[in-house]
Amino acid sequence: MTRDGPGGLPYRRLLGLPGVAAQAVLGFLAQLTQQVAPVGIVLVTQHATGSLAFAGATAAAFSVGAGMGRPVQGRLMDRHDAGPVLAGTALLHVAALLALLACARDGLPWWPLPVLAWTAGMGLPPISVSMRIAWGARMAAEGRTAAYSLVYLVQELAMMMGPLAFGLLIAVTSSSMALGVVAAAAGAGTLAFARALRTGRTTAIRQRGRVFADRRMLMLLAVTTLLGAVVGALQVGVPALAAARDVPAATGVLVAALSLGGIAGAAAYGARVWRLPVPVRLAGLLLALGLVLAPLILVGALAVFWIMLFAGGLMLNPSLTTSSLLVDEYAPAAQAEAFGWVSTTLGIGGALGSAAAGTVGEHVGPSAPFLAAAAFALGGAALAATLIRRRPL
Repeated sequence: MTRDGPGGLPYRRLLGLPGVAAQAVLGFLAQLTQQVAPVGIVLVTQHATGSLAFAGATAAAFSVGAGMGRPVQGRLMDRHDAGPVLAGTALLHVAALLALLACARDGLPWWPLPVLAWTAGMGLPPISVSMRIAWGARMAAEGRTAAYSLVYLVQELAMMMGPLAFGLLIAVTSSSMALGVVAAAAGAGTLAFARALRTGRTTAIRQRGRVFADRRMLMLLAVTTLLGAVVGALQVGVPALAAARDVPAATGVLVAALSLGGIAGAAAYGARVWRLPVPVRLAGLLLALGLVLAPLILVGALAVFWIMLFAGGLMLNPSLTTSSLLVDEYAPAAQAEAFGWVSTTLGIGGALGSAAAGTVGEHVGPSAPFLAAAAFALGGAALAATLIRRRPL
């Protein structure tokens, strides 16, 4: 097993390991449909049925499937090799999306569309989980911050670039063709990624432990639920604010602030070796995130909004990275399944945060969702603080 030694530049040591750079590139390609699939499903389904409500429900089925699938995929990965799981999910994901495109036509029944969307979500390949397991196993504890930061950096880039590529394809073809092309590219990328994981693979015995043997894992999942709620509230707050200012086109620029901040935050956070205990870091990051977001309810100028959203992004991805580091400690014998539960709680939190932000935004004002996001972050900080110096239960 290749492990990172003390000192040195964490990213240089990580990317210097055989196969890691290729895995990062292929992992980026394999994750293109994470943001594209829900948007594409809405466009294709609405065009076929004429109902935005049905299209939204179909996209929600995709998200529900993805949330349900992650722990199942993780359990399979803990008991078997990642390769077969990646290959199987890639085929299921792409086949379900292509079947959805085939069924989204005039004169055909509508009911298969949410079923196929749910199936595509269940089959969404566990790329980021696979990268965390593979790269974390090859780095010593002090190098895993860089490993997990790179995972989120690759994911953030895919989530930012995927919709851009999708939009360009729609401009020259159609939404159905664009979704099919992106799905095929992601499927091919996943199969190539699975093959690339064989490079530098460790020979460790597969783990068969229980995810919740340490009850602190339950508290961590509560924290990640609130972290997901922050993201969900911001996803509602940004377009609502832009619409209220009569500049809906500013939505993309403001969302880009969060993405760019997340990329910069992940890059900076993983570039050094941290000595502070991991729970202290998580509580501190969430506290800082809440303090950055809270004043947004008072901000008037969009330029200041952009700067503060960028600052929020700086804290957001490092918080996700730090949550992954705690999985190493709380569920070392069932990491893949535990990472799957983290992904599920982030999705659940996102849905709850979006709902809460929409409610307060309607009754209080378009800036209120940012106060809700700040409250979720501060609540997460308080829960994370209970993990400091707490013994296993």
